[in-house]
Amino acid sequence: MSDRRNGAPATVTSIPLVDPHAPKPDPSIGDLVKDATAQVSTLVRAEVELAKAEITRDVKKGLTGSVFFILALVVLFYSTFFFFFFLAELLDNWLWRWAAFLIVFGIMVVVTAALALLGYLKVRRIRGPQKTIESVKEIPEAFTSGADKRAVATTDGKQAAPADPSGW
Repeated sequence: MSDRRNGAPATVTSIPLVDPHAPKPDPSIGDLVKDATAQVSTLVRAEVELAKAEITRDVKKGLTGSVFFILALVVLFYSTFFFFFFLAELLDNWLWRWAAFLIVFGIMVVVTAALALLGYLKVRRIRGPQKTIESVKEIPEAFTSGADKRAVATTDGKQAAPADPSGW
């Protein structure tokens, strides 16, 4: 047998006299740090989610736009076939037919070689994310205190430079 009538319990076992979610009147430093950490964590998570949403939206727009560019390049690619035939037929008016097509073929080979050389020279100059690598190397130094920096500086036998008295 149930103690419920019309979906409501017949008896209430306890009534909270204090709001469990209400802030304490005199929070300790530990409670304040815990609350601040939780709020910063929540804020960071929210910012990451916002960035993901914005990036996803922009990537979708970029993919849609790139599909149209790819289609345009395909049409251009097939159009060049007709241009080279036109050029060979035009040269056929003044030269033998085989010579006209050979000249067009030679022009295509020379342009291909020039473009391949330019591409190779550009790719060869890629060096990677040098600034990012340098900034990542500086991260451990940013997290060490002034006393730790002085200790590291004096272990190699050299005199440590005078540091800021605050330790930073």
